[in-house]
Amino acid sequence: MLLQFSVSNYRAFRDLQTLNLAASNYDKALPESCITPNLPGLKNRRWVKGAAIYGANASGKSTLIEALESFVGFVRESAKTTDPQTPIPQIEPFALDPAAADEPTAFAVTFVNEGVRYEYRVAATKTLVRHESLRAFPLGKEQVWFVREWSQEAAAHIFSPDSPKGLPRDRAVEKRTLPNMLYLSKAIAENRKELEPVFRWLVNRLVFLDLRIPFPSVALYQDTLRSLAQDGSPNRDKILRLLRNADLGIRGARQVDNVMPAEADAFFKSMNDHLPEEAKGVFGTHLWGVEPELLHAAPGGQNLPLPWVRESAGTHRLFALIGPLLEHLQAGRTLCVDELEASMHPLMVRELLRLFFSDQENPSRAQIIFTTHNPLLLDPTLIRRDQVWFTDKDDEGRAHLYPLTDYEPRVGESLVRGYLAGRYGAVPFVPEGLLGTFPAVQILPAKPEVNA
Repeated sequence: MLLQFSVSNYRAFRDLQTLNLAASNYDKALPESCITPNLPGLKNRRWVKGAAIYGANASGKSTLIEALESFVGFVRESAKTTDPQTPIPQIEPFALDPAAADEPTAFAVTFVNEGVRYEYRVAATKTLVRHESLRAFPLGKEQVWFVREWSQEAAAHIFSPDSPKGLPRDRAVEKRTLPNMLYLSKAIAENRKELEPVFRWLVNRLVFLDLRIPFPSVALYQDTLRSLAQDGSPNRDKILRLLRNADLGIRGARQVDNVMPAEADAFFKSMNDHLPEEAKGVFGTHLWGVEPELLHAAPGGQNLPLPWVRESAGTHRLFALIGPLLEHLQAGRTLCVDELEASMHPLMVRELLRLFFSDQENPSRAQIIFTTHNPLLLDPTLIRRDQVWFTDKDDEGRAHLYPLTDYEPRVGESLVRGYLAGRYGAVPFVPEGLLGTFPAVQILPAKPEVNA
């Protein structure tokens, strides 16, 4: 379970920004949208099952998802480094301030795995890990497992404490950890079992879904198709039921062979004939295979198929999403999705979110972090006020992340109207139109209702 994520000096974020998933103790709305893990030292504290990130285009909301994904990628790939001078690809400092290039990008994550709370921090430049530390709270009290600081004077990393509680030091592994490598990743590669819960949660329990891949890419729907094709898959019946209940006229789904047209087959064969022997077969091998085929209600009670390329973009996105979504729900993972509503009706997105926010459909306490432009999701019957976050940029191009609760909206206040009126920021400001030729538009307050 993700509790908190912080980042600074990464792409659009110059200053430290923090997404905190702690639920307000004063907000009693939608209790099913909260998780109460009863952690040692944090009894009766709650965290939300999801967060919606709103913001104008280029305001930094996608950057938040990208920062978390880059952090996970750094942890996953770091131990593969063999050259101490190889740049760290996941480090991308704020580009609009020349001084930022020499300052470290910082990440910090607080999470729970197997009933234990952990806090892991990293700060690094393109060529050097400046700081790395890990703390655990197995009994509610802090245990500093390791702190790794770069010493300019010694031109080496200094580890502390000397006798940590919870994770005995391994000085041999410390020495073998390159300056541009994470100690956590190196220790896992050296079979330090004590760190498995930390590493595995970061690389396996945080998952990312990109729905922006242009259709009809196989990558969009392969997870759903895999579950659908397996008769024993626990989610097969749920996928079929969800498709039937989505009001798309779908009555069934199946996997079919996508046969390569003869002209395309001849073209790719001619291309491959001119390639070296070791490269033959590269062209076309990933473009044809199997694909979904959906059965639609037709006149006379028939169920007739449509070619996959003739299905709408919204159907493609829904089909792509439901397989991974159900899988991650069942496994209790934290799912991060950029532009959740892409090509889908707001009511469909609402129903997908209700799966996450339901105790019945989400017994494993999965979470979802998503970016959106859709104001209709700001519905107090769907989402709590402490689940809403915004991103906005200042006049110097620095993105800022802040919660709706900073504005202390009143109970019963229309969040949709407040957001569209710009009360919370995070919306485009174009009062005179895109070409600057229209009179400035004033948004007037709503007229009070008059009783007849």
